[in-house]
Amino acid sequence: MKFLRVAISISLVMALAACSDQSDQQSASQDAAASGQAQSEDQRVNSVKAEINRLADGYDYDAAIKLAKDSDSDELKSMARGLEEEKAQTTAWEHPDQIPHLFFHSLIVDTDRAFDKESSSAGYEDYMVTQKEFTQILNEVYKNDFVLVNPQNFASLNDQKKMEYRQIMLPKGKKPLVLSVDDLSYYEYMEGDGFASKLIIDDQGKVRNEYVDAAGKKHTGAYDVTTMVDDFIQEHPDFTYRGARGIVAMTGYNGEFGYRTSASQYPENKNLAQDQKDATTIATAMKNTGWVFASHSWGHIQTGSVSMGRLQRDTKLWKEEVEPIVGHTDQFIYPYGADLAHTNIYSGARYEYLKDQGFNYFYGVDGTTESWMQQVGGYQRQMRINVDGLQFAKEKAGDRPVLSSFFDVDKVIDPARKALDRPTSSTKP
Repeated sequence: MKFLRVAISISLVMALAACSDQSDQQSASQDAAASGQAQSEDQRVNSVKAEINRLADGYDYDAAIKLAKDSDSDELKSMARGLEEEKAQTTAWEHPDQIPHLFFHSLIVDTDRAFDKESSSAGYEDYMVTQKEFTQILNEVYKNDFVLVNPQNFASLNDQKKMEYRQIMLPKGKKPLVLSVDDLSYYEYMEGDGFASKLIIDDQGKVRNEYVDAAGKKHTGAYDVTTMVDDFIQEHPDFTYRGARGIVAMTGYNGEFGYRTSASQYPENKNLAQDQKDATTIATAMKNTGWVFASHSWGHIQTGSVSMGRLQRDTKLWKEEVEPIVGHTDQFIYPYGADLAHTNIYSGARYEYLKDQGFNYFYGVDGTTESWMQQVGGYQRQMRINVDGLQFAKEKAGDRPVLSSFFDVDKVIDPARKALDRPTSSTKP
């Protein structure tokens, strides 16, 4: 019996110990789960808070306030009052018909190769800026309180299909600015001359440039206008109005973004389908980021002087080869700045044809005035200031300078630019 009681006692102790271990394990597991849930909730709240702050930094207070109020977090709900106070400090831009527009071409990364006195060198100095210059320009424009806006932010068609201005709500002192970049195709003639070679999607899903240096080594990063603006806005989120970036004017004859996507020009390209797919992925990512695409014609043609037949054939090619990649657009940026009607009101067969193709926003070039806009009937029109070597030379000569409102030319000029006083080139890239 004694042996039996001892055995029973030992069994009882072991059973109690097992129960205790199991209870401790369950308790530890529950504690871990609770901790994990709390951590997950903290991450969720922080993620929503970051989005609220991003919206507010970009002056989209209505969306930020709604997100805060709709949250089930007291911490997030409490942000709404401060956001409403910030919104109350904004006012409508007083001059909706006076919004400046600066435009660029692709940036020169390696000035030694671009300014090497070969056949394209003069054109590069005339029509491009360097990466160093663009870095300074971005800093100066931001310091002078400009904020990037897209066309739909300030003008849109109403229910009667008439264009009308929209309010841009900004804090006191802030000023709207449109930015655009032409010819983001990385043309064949630019190869080996010190420019980025293409756009790519990196491992984090961001649009980046591929750049090949003089030694043939490939680099991935921000080497051109669009990627540098993306990075600048990431660091300065108050430089964009509701996510706006700028307008990208695309041709088609050399393809898109460094990919030879034109079936008519590259019928022997064995990678044609993949190039088209890659370019489409890049365009989609850019649109999701806030970039707007515009037609720059398929063949970079003189829209106002070519025959109507040539204009129609060119537009057909753009619709067939470029639109499937960048999507439908109602933006048209004239090649060479060759506007249809100078400053006159639009009318006539060419305008009616472009309207029938779905274009409602039109852009020419005028480097003599800080801003010029025209809104008549169903179209919005804006002149752009070219930021390039030609304009730099004009500014330095005191010939109706306009860039001083945005930045000091003397402060931004790259020392590698040696020939501002020479005769200009006759051919535009």
